[in-house]
Amino acid sequence: MDSVLTELDGLGVAYETIDCDPDFADTAAFCERYGVALRDSANTIIVAGKSDPRVYVACVVLATTRLDVNGAVRRRLGVKRASFASADETVELTGMMIGGVTPFALPAELPLWVDERVMARPSVVVGGGSRSLKLRVAPAALATIPGAEVVSDLATSAG
Repeated sequence: MDSVLTELDGLGVAYETIDCDPDFADTAAFCERYGVALRDSANTIIVAGKSDPRVYVACVVLATTRLDVNGAVRRRLGVKRASFASADETVELTGMMIGGVTPFALPAELPLWVDERVMARPSVVVGGGSRSLKLRVAPAALATIPGAEVVSDLATSAG
């Protein structure tokens, strides 16, 4: 968690920390408990490309959308099959548990793709690196992360 705040400070972006009960770290529970609109919450999801060797990418999408794993993500990764990384893979790759994964302080070799819809929000709440912390940032902060790419149609409308 300290590495996340250190990276944010190093990037020079403004952020607000939100302490969170770890039992309410998952998006829907967090939003309901803390009064955050789903449209203002963004999830960082690790996807595994089923190749040899496996390839991974971190994707940031609004909670009101669905990551297009089998379409846009799979094609961009250049693999025949892709799926959500397991909880164990996510921890191994990022050092973060699902419900706390943040786009900040990810390993440099892990690509970061941000759905363009995220960039249209005035601010978004993302994981803070642990299940006990969330961060509110302007979407422009995501674009300051080295190697981050804003991607059109990374996600589809949910429902």
